[in-house]
Amino acid sequence: MPVEEHIAAPLSLRQRRRAAATQEILDAAERHIAENGPAALSLRAVARSLGMTVQALYHYFPSRDDLVTALIAKAYEALAEAVGAAVDAAEDGSPLERVVIAAEGYRQWALAHPGRFQLLYGAPLRHYEAPVDGPTTQALRRMSAIFEREIFGGFAPAQLAAADTPGLSPELLAYLGQLPPTGRRELPPPATALVMSAWGHMHGLVVLEVFGHTSFLGDHQAEIFRMAMRNLVEDIHRRIPVAGAGAGDNGPGRSHRRTDDSVHAWPCGSAAGGRGDEERAL
Repeated sequence: MPVEEHIAAPLSLRQRRRAAATQEILDAAERHIAENGPAALSLRAVARSLGMTVQALYHYFPSRDDLVTALIAKAYEALAEAVGAAVDAAEDGSPLERVVIAAEGYRQWALAHPGRFQLLYGAPLRHYEAPVDGPTTQALRRMSAIFEREIFGGFAPAQLAAADTPGLSPELLAYLGQLPPTGRRELPPPATALVMSAWGHMHGLVVLEVFGHTSFLGDHQAEIFRMAMRNLVEDIHRRIPVAGAGAGDNGPGRSHRRTDDSVHAWPCGSAAGGRGDEERAL
C-alpha cells in the first residue's frame, strides 16, 4: 500500500498577509539596529518607519521582548546558514580546511552584519530576558552543532573522554558533565571544555575585528585569523589520544589521528541580549 504524503494546507489570505507584515516589521527592526545599534531599538521607532501606530504593531509583537526574541533567533539562523554554506562549499577540502572555512564564515557574517552581531554578543539589552529553551536557544544550537561536528566528528566518545585537559578541577568536569548537550551529540566533559575554550578564542578575535580593535593590521586581519584558527585546531587534536590509547598516553607535541585516520578538523554563544539557557549554548 502506497504511503500517503502529508500535504500541508495552503495558508489563508489572512495568514499570508500576517506573515508578510511580520517579515516587514522584522526587516524594519533590522535596519533600525544597523543604523542605530541594538540598544536604541524601540517599537515606536520601528512602527514610525513603517507608517504604523505602535498599537497596530502590538498585533504582531505584543511586547518589545517578543520582537527582540524574534530578531535574535533570526540572526542566529542567518549566522548558522552562513557557517553551513561555507562548510558545504568546502566539501572537497580536508577536515582542517573545513573547520577554518567554517570559522571564516562566522567571521565574514559578523563583519557584514555588525549591528546584528552586536545584538547577539554585545552588551545585554536592559530588561530583556530570553525565554528558557526558546527559539533563540534552539537557533543557537543549530550553529553549535555545525562546529561540534566539524571539530569532533571523526572521534569516538572514548577518545574525547580521554582528551588531555590538565588543570581542570574534578568539580568543573562534574559540572560540565551535567549540562545539557549544545549540539546534536552529547560531548564528554573534556571535549566540552576544549570546544568552549576554542570558541572563546575564535569569537574573541572576531569581536576585536568587528569593533575595530585590530584595524591597525589593515588587510592582514584575515590572514592572522586563519593562522590562529589553524593553530587552534592543531592544538585541540594533539590533546585527543589515538584510538585505543589510554588517557595516560597523551603528551604534549604528540600527533594524534582521528578514528577515520584523516587529517583533523575544529569550533564555535549566548545571546548578549538575554540570559536563559543560551549562557551554555556553545
